[in-house]
Amino acid sequence: MPHAARTERYGLIGTGHRAQMYIDALAGTHAQAGQLMAWSDTNPVRVDYYEKRLRAAGHLLPARYDADEIERMISHEKLDRVIVTSPDFTHAEIVSRCLLAGVDVVVEKPITINAAGVRLIESALAESGKQVLTTFNYRYSPRNSALKEVIKSDRIGEVTSVHFEWVLDTVHGADYFRRWHRDKTKSGGLLIHKASHHFDLVNWWIAASPTRVYASGGLRFYGADNAAARGLAPSPERGTGHAEHDPFALDLTRDERLKALYLDAEHVDGYLRDRSVFDSGITIEDNLALLVDYDTGATMSYSLNAHSPWEGYRVVINGTQGRAELNVVERGAALIDANGVVILDPSAQPGASGDDEVRPASETLTVQRHWESAVIVPISAGAGAHGGGDEQMLFDVFGRVTSDSLDRPAGFLDGVRAVSVGIAGNQSLETGLPVNIHELEFGRVFV
Repeated sequence: MPHAARTERYGLIGTGHRAQMYIDALAGTHAQAGQLMAWSDTNPVRVDYYEKRLRAAGHLLPARYDADEIERMISHEKLDRVIVTSPDFTHAEIVSRCLLAGVDVVVEKPITINAAGVRLIESALAESGKQVLTTFNYRYSPRNSALKEVIKSDRIGEVTSVHFEWVLDTVHGADYFRRWHRDKTKSGGLLIHKASHHFDLVNWWIAASPTRVYASGGLRFYGADNAAARGLAPSPERGTGHAEHDPFALDLTRDERLKALYLDAEHVDGYLRDRSVFDSGITIEDNLALLVDYDTGATMSYSLNAHSPWEGYRVVINGTQGRAELNVVERGAALIDANGVVILDPSAQPGASGDDEVRPASETLTVQRHWESAVIVPISAGAGAHGGGDEQMLFDVFGRVTSDSLDRPAGFLDGVRAVSVGIAGNQSLETGLPVNIHELEFGRVFV
């Protein structure tokens, strides 16, 4: 894929864990397409960490700005685009301010966590005439692209229904209950922070928009009440210093990067990255199930579990001419090594999770047409994190690819369609009733 015609001037807002992918890309493979001119974070210690990394590699350092200096940063540095990797609940304000300041925006999913955020960004888009790119890296994973090709080629006919099951294991899944994500007012819960990936995949796979959502779920494994009901002893407030005999505890001193970004930074803002998953104050769900209707007439049954012994997903697409099944094992078992260490997110660090003889890391796409035997569809090899999706996505982000036969680049409307399922699902959880998405107060945007 070609690079941009000229080197663009980038800013970055939010220098947490996810920011590294973009920083490394602009300092390496995509340096010809863009230059990181400025960055900002509410916690200067995290900026210090990335400055140290760039300095050690011999790169020029971006200018540093305070978190409330968005407009000044954009104007003074003459930026073309800003990458937003801050916490979810800040996206709407930051994205809209960047747009109104005259730049295009690249924003990590989810684009926002509620209808008010959608309206704010939509208004800024209309006023500014700029653009928003939402980064859905799973679209670019070869296995997911292969399923898209099967559906688009009409091998299984018109899609009638989808079954989608995603399981997060007791390491990766538990991690959402340690961080700021545990507060639903900040993340929108897993239906938005995590599942917006999955809802976007379905929207994209079947080329449809969601219209109605009915949700059920709750906090059934993590949290103080569930721990007490199972007879677990009260756990320390945090894992650091207490993780030796607790597989659910995270000791930040055992991971150099997490220590530098969070433990060494917590004296500034008090944010604890290693909270106990069994303490009080958790307001998100760990078991979720949805029924979703689409404008094409298709339906989806969806489930998410955040305390599985293995991690991966299963997708079934039923059509008028057959059926496609995608089975992915990202980690066959969540096991603690002799040092009490385990990889937090197997999808982000391929090959680091070890082998499991019974449930090996794997990906299989099976297609079976009516009156025919099943066949295995080859999946091209993907390099890098998230099933090979990150590397491919970055070419679109920094190359501004204008032609993609699979329509993988995602804009504002794609971002809204993805979070609309979670927003409606959260409302359904509150009311116990199905929710029509067109009745949500999204403003003028077509969902």
